[in-house]
Amino acid sequence: MQMVDQAEKLRNQINMQPNAKTIAIISGKGGVGKSNTVLNFSIELQKQGKKVLLFDLDIGMGNIDILLGKDTKHSIVDLFNDFMPIRDIIEAGPKGLSYIAGGSSLNNLIAIDQYKLGYFFQQYELVVKDYDYIFFDMGAGVTETSLSLVLAADGCILITTPEPTAITDAYSMVKQVISKQKNMNISLLVNRCDNLKNGNIVSQRFQEVVTKFHDIDMNVLGILPDDKTVQTAVIRQIPYIILDKQAPISKAMHNVVTSYLQEELFETRSEISFIKKLKRFLTVRGSI
Repeated sequence: MQMVDQAEKLRNQINMQPNAKTIAIISGKGGVGKSNTVLNFSIELQKQGKKVLLFDLDIGMGNIDILLGKDTKHSIVDLFNDFMPIRDIIEAGPKGLSYIAGGSSLNNLIAIDQYKLGYFFQQYELVVKDYDYIFFDMGAGVTETSLSLVLAADGCILITTPEPTAITDAYSMVKQVISKQKNMNISLLVNRCDNLKNGNIVSQRFQEVVTKFHDIDMNVLGILPDDKTVQTAVIRQIPYIILDKQAPISKAMHNVVTSYLQEELFETRSEISFIKKLKRFLTVRGSI
C-alpha cells in the first residue's frame, strides 16, 4: 500500500510540474548575431540554474552546432523524415544545455502531412516537462512556415542592431507578428551597440514608435555591446560566455538574463499550451 501511495504522489508531482516556456527568437534581417546571441543567452540561463532546450530552426542557415564546434549526428529533419524519437536527436551542449541541430530540408515544415505533424506534436509533448525554457531560433524575416510557430509561442525575443536597415527590418517583423496576434509578448534585445548610451537611445525610440502606432507595450530586454570577444569566440567555436566570463559582452549577457528571470516572476503564463495554439493556427491555415 505504501509503495502505491508513493507512486501516486510521484505521478501527481510530475503532473503538477509546469510545461516549459516556449520562446521564439526572431530578427528582421540576417547578420545581427541572432543565433550566437540566443546560444549564449541559453547557456547563461543554464548557469543560473534553468534547463534549456534550443531548437535550431534557422532554415538552410542553421549554425548552432558550428558555433559550438560540434559534429552533430542528427538534426530535426530526422524527426520528420525518419520519425526518430525526439530524445534521440537532442544533443548535449556546454553547461548542460540541450539543443537540436537545424537542417536544410525544413522549408515545408508546416506543409507536411497530417501524420508527420501529429508525430511532431506527440514528441514535443514528451519533452515540455523536462525543461524550463524551449527556444526556437527562427530564420531571419518571416515566412508562412515560421509564422505559425512564432504566433504559437509564449513570447518572442526580437534581436536587432542599431544599424538603420536592421531597425527598419525589425520594425517590419513586429508589424507582421502583431497584425496576426495583437497581444503577443515581444521583448527587444539590441546587439552590437558601440556604447550603452546609444543603445538606450535606439531601444527607447523603437519602443516609442511601436507603442505610438500599434498601442502595445514592448519590453526592452537589454543592450549588448560590440565586443571583439564575440569574433574571437566564433573563430574558436567556443561561446563567449564560456571563453571569457569577464569580457564586457559576457557581463552584459549575465545582466540581461538576470533581469529576464526577475521580470518573469511577475508574468502570467498562458493557460493554452504551445501545441494547442499551434494546432489552432494550422487549422486556420488549413494545414491540418
